[in-house]
Amino acid sequence: MERSSTSDTASEKPNPTHHSTGAVQMRIKNSNSHHDRLSQSKSMILSENVKVAEPINRHRRNLSQHNLTFTDNISTQDPTVVEKEGYLLKAKIADGGKKLRKNWSTSWIVLTARKMEFYKESKQPALANLKPGYKPECVDLCGARIEWTSEKSSRKNVFQITTVSGNEFLLQSDIDFIILDWFHAIKNAIDRLPKEQRITSRNLEFKIRRSSSIELLNNLDTESKEPKPEHRKSLIFRLNYSASDTNDRNRVKSRLKKFISRRPSLKTLQEKGLIKDQIFGSHLHLVCENEKSTVPQFVRDCIKAVEKRGLDVDGIYRVSGNLATIQKLRFVVNQEEKLNLDDSQWEDIHVVTGALKMFFRELPEPLFPYRLFEQFVEAIKMQDNATRIKSIRSLVKKLPRPNYDTMKILFEHLQKIAAKESVNLMSTQSLGIVFGPTLLRPEKEAGNMAVHMLYQNQIVELMLSEYSKIFGSEED
Repeated sequence: MERSSTSDTASEKPNPTHHSTGAVQMRIKNSNSHHDRLSQSKSMILSENVKVAEPINRHRRNLSQHNLTFTDNISTQDPTVVEKEGYLLKAKIADGGKKLRKNWSTSWIVLTARKMEFYKESKQPALANLKPGYKPECVDLCGARIEWTSEKSSRKNVFQITTVSGNEFLLQSDIDFIILDWFHAIKNAIDRLPKEQRITSRNLEFKIRRSSSIELLNNLDTESKEPKPEHRKSLIFRLNYSASDTNDRNRVKSRLKKFISRRPSLKTLQEKGLIKDQIFGSHLHLVCENEKSTVPQFVRDCIKAVEKRGLDVDGIYRVSGNLATIQKLRFVVNQEEKLNLDDSQWEDIHVVTGALKMFFRELPEPLFPYRLFEQFVEAIKMQDNATRIKSIRSLVKKLPRPNYDTMKILFEHLQKIAAKESVNLMSTQSLGIVFGPTLLRPEKEAGNMAVHMLYQNQIVELMLSEYSKIFGSEED
């Protein structure tokens, strides 16, 4: 066959055994139609100076009909072959450059040579099991970036995938070797793919968000055709917004500075009665001064409620209440609203005990003042029990009046709790463990925390066991 032979010649002489030095012709034996033989003959005519390549899959012979151009660095792997699959935690944090709220979910992930597919947790990617019309979320890896990140999530072992269209995904697993295998598998897949991509309308928008005005115009001239009218309007809006963005920020900063400089001080607001001292987080003596008492009313209310319906409750003060409800109770107390702990919303007694412990924990200076902490520790270290009791009693007498009265009513209450140990399973030792770090702590933690905690617990336990001797009937 001559090299200048046309398709008509090929159709007139479909000789399967014909040989020529100028061309190579192949024939598929199972072709039944004249049209198939014609297509196969035309597609397999090669020039003399072209090296004969190995046969490729039949479904790729007409790639030229789809206006695709292949470069040397395109992966020769079958894009349908699954390279890796398994469960990972996934969160999509951006869609087309628009930030999304992070929402972690477990997904079955399928990695092929060109893309990743995310299936629902309960779905296996076997086609036989998928419902008609079900489409998994796909991620085109061509041109994508992959990197480890510790800023986007507090979880460990998190990496981020950013696509050219502006989509961002976080993938995570607590198991180190699993997440490491996935990272390298996806990175290798990305590295095998071509870096250059023709601009589409979606990644054009993505580039608009991340380019300056000059860079954007240059990119539009060199990389893309003239945008459609609707895209042109969006482009003009974004350029105008970008140009005025700096001015808007400066204007906002200026207004904020003026507002802050004119804002009245906290002391002024308190003098006018607009802001009142809160119960939680305030110094004990200030709370008592405002209430004109030596024991905060909130402490009295909590003790009264616990003794009314909590003495027999298993693990009282040890079991934690619902934190959200405790914070709600804290807010009500701080707003000086009328407090009724018999209300149904405070029916869980562990909420009341949790709020009482929070009150003491948030005192700027603990119930046992900082200046006496080391002296209490030295007293509990004494070998003779009588000497220990005498030393602690003398230190208790040195406490400011609000501290002494509050401590006395609290330990009297805890002694009643310990008396019901057979029912509530709270011994003096258990109460010491709960209240030790809450009621006394060093101002600066310079030593061993574990040793300090041991002494803290022992001090509270001794004061409960020897309550009558320490808070005796002698003159206060």
